[in-house]
Amino acid sequence: MKFSWSCPYCNRDATITDSNFTSEVHFFNHDNKDGSLGILTEVITCPNEDCREYTITGSLHNSYNNGYGHVIQNEILMNWSMKPSSLAKQFPTYIPQAVIDNYEEACLIRDLSPKASATLSRRCLQGIIRDFWGCKKGRLVDEINSIQDKVDPITWQAIDSVRSIGNIGAHMEKDINLIIDVEPAEAQLLIGLIEILIKDWYVAKHERQKHLESIIGVAKQKADEKSKNSMQPTAKASAD
Repeated sequence: MKFSWSCPYCNRDATITDSNFTSEVHFFNHDNKDGSLGILTEVITCPNEDCREYTITGSLHNSYNNGYGHVIQNEILMNWSMKPSSLAKQFPTYIPQAVIDNYEEACLIRDLSPKASATLSRRCLQGIIRDFWGCKKGRLVDEINSIQDKVDPITWQAIDSVRSIGNIGAHMEKDINLIIDVEPAEAQLLIGLIEILIKDWYVAKHERQKHLESIIGVAKQKADEKSKNSMQPTAKASAD
């Protein structure tokens, strides 16, 4: 087995093989109302030597006997993440804590309460725009409009497209804390947008700053060495 995977701890993409992956199925039918079921558990260990964290996920499926033994059906009846407790990505500590708190909680309750998750995501989106761009217009829709000429077109298109997503878009002009009825897939779209904005704005800016500071530091070191060498007396001058 081989598949692509992104570690929620170090955020690195990796190719997972049998050496990093295990799965087991537990079948049961205790005369319950749903009949024969199977619980699939999967454990993935990050191959990054600096990480080596692991994830544990589970999913519930209908099962049946194919004549050779029990097998599970592909349709997932329920799924959950045991480690980490949600599929929230781990972001650097320099991201504002309020942004991270709203994002992680939105991820945690995405399936349990999509409408509460979407509310937290809208709050998180507003917090990002206000903190990163220094924009405070009162309504989220006005704050989104105010950064149109500050972001690249594809990012703006992604942010603006949120307005076309069912009830999310219909309530952009109202209080961000208003609870709206949305589907889990819609709640996930908001979460995905927030993840992209954090990476493209905060993380990219931080990495760019680190890279430029590194260049400046190396250039200064070279200049200092050149200046030091030019001040040292030559061998002939020392002999005289």
